[in-house]
Amino acid sequence: MILKSRTKPRIILQLEALLPRIPNFHPTLPLITEDYNKRMAGYKGEQSVDYPLSYLDEKNYFIFHHLRLKTDKHFFQMDTLIFTNKMAIILEIKNFSGTIYFDPKFKQLIQTKDGKEIAYAYPLTQLDRQKANLKEWLRINKLEDIAIQSLVVISNPYTIISTSPEDHHIHHTVIHKEELPNKILQLEKSKITNKLEEKTLRKIFKLLLKKHTEGDASILEKYDIKESDLLKGVFCPKCSVLPMDRLKGNWFCPYCGEKNKHAHVKAVKDYRLLIKSTISNRELRDFLKFDSADTATRLFQTMNLRSTGKNKTRIYFLDSLENGKR
Repeated sequence: MILKSRTKPRIILQLEALLPRIPNFHPTLPLITEDYNKRMAGYKGEQSVDYPLSYLDEKNYFIFHHLRLKTDKHFFQMDTLIFTNKMAIILEIKNFSGTIYFDPKFKQLIQTKDGKEIAYAYPLTQLDRQKANLKEWLRINKLEDIAIQSLVVISNPYTIISTSPEDHHIHHTVIHKEELPNKILQLEKSKITNKLEEKTLRKIFKLLLKKHTEGDASILEKYDIKESDLLKGVFCPKCSVLPMDRLKGNWFCPYCGEKNKHAHVKAVKDYRLLIKSTISNRELRDFLKFDSADTATRLFQTMNLRSTGKNKTRIYFLDSLENGKR
């Protein structure tokens, strides 16, 4: 049973909002584009693992995607966490192509593709850290200890996996996604005999969902971009021209003639993802590129946003707009 669904990560939503608003000549554009492509490849790899997971009996397996929790010192996030009444299984999902070599001596993953070698962080070190963090989180929240297993799942079925012959740990820990259901069943048949009661599991699941926290880091700070660098205005939903004009209660595209009443909503979501979670009348007018304060007030009313303050000091909260649908 899926208790927390997999959704597009916030960082990808932020990058999707950022890319169209970066001028073509901006020096960070190539880096942002590269990061976006890598993150999307990783997300698609995670999505592809959902199919083999669907073969698990939903009565006995409880699945959480993209859980982000905090110990006393650190936040940690898991691609997928699976619970049974005997154990928890952390999945670290990697979408690599070509050949990957797990180097146990120097603790690095080396990808060979198109004649080039690229080194990456060692996934097994990542898993060890996640296991330690999850154990610590359970302890801090005074929850019953449970055995924790972990797997590195390679989502591309054509990727060649290699390591040194004597490294049996990697042979048992790194698998292709197609082997995932069988591997989980093997782990279930291990010597672990301790079983958690249903009541205890429900308590753990409830707290996992309650304590999950979305990351909210500034994307502009990450890439050292100033707000003044951004292209402002409302994009045409038909031809993507920027900006649309505000005419007689509608947004009008000067290029293709598209007329739309709600084109501003996506722009306001962009503001939330790129800048901050609150906005004033003046800030809305500046970002959407129009002058009328009365028009801004009417737009806020149509979006049904919570607000605080009065008149010129009023600010509106944008969290209710951030639903991941773009």
